[in-house]
This record gives sequence, C-alpha cells and structure tokens, in this order.
Amino acid sequence: MWQEKALKLVLVLVGLLFTAAIYPLILMAKEDSALAMMMSLYATLGIFLLLASRNPSAHRSLIAFTAWSSFAHASIMAVQAYLGFIARRELIGSVVFAAIGATLIALAPARKPVKRASTVAA
Repeated sequence: MWQEKALKLVLVLVGLLFTAAIYPLILMAKEDSALAMMMSLYATLGIFLLLASRNPSAHRSLIAFTAWSSFAHASIMAVQAYLGFIARRELIGSVVFAAIGATLIALAPARKPVKRASTVAA
C-alpha cells in the first residue's frame, strides 16, 4: 500500500517537473529548435504522468517508458559531458534523470497475473 502511495507521489512530482518544461519551451522556441522539440516531449509526458498518477497500475507501460527513457537521456548527457560536447555542470541533470528512472523502476506496479483458459485434451 505504501508503495502505491509513494509511486503516486513520484508520478505527480515528476509530472509537474516535466510539465514545467512548457515555460522554457515558450522562451527557447526561437533560439534552439532542437531543445524546444525535446522540451515539448517532456511537457507532454508530464501531463500524461499526472493523469497516470490516478491509477498507476493501469499505466505500467507509460511508467516503464518514462523510467527507461530517463536512463537513456542520463546516459547520453553523461557521455556528452565527458566528451566536452556540453558543459560539465550538465552532469547534474544526468544524475536527476538517472534518479527519476531508478525511482520509477523501484516503485513500478507489479504485473497483474493473467488468467489463462485451460485446454482440455479430448
């Protein structure tokens, strides 16, 4: 029971964090089109995470997508920072995305067992 409440809280917090990407999206739309596209994806994902917080077990695939895409984002950011493509201070964002992914995986709702019809041999 506590795990579901914790997951709902994390979904709301991450949903609000991602939805907050709307503000910088509006500011950066003309300056950096690639960043604006990425921010639009996170803003959209944030809205769906807020909706998923009502019934997390019905949205397992969305939670898994958020977790694994956060790991992917963190990995790419870390490599880019290591290679000097982006500033080293961006490693903080990498740690945040990795923490989001790890938290969502740890709290992910269990798969519900599927009832299968038994086959009777004639």
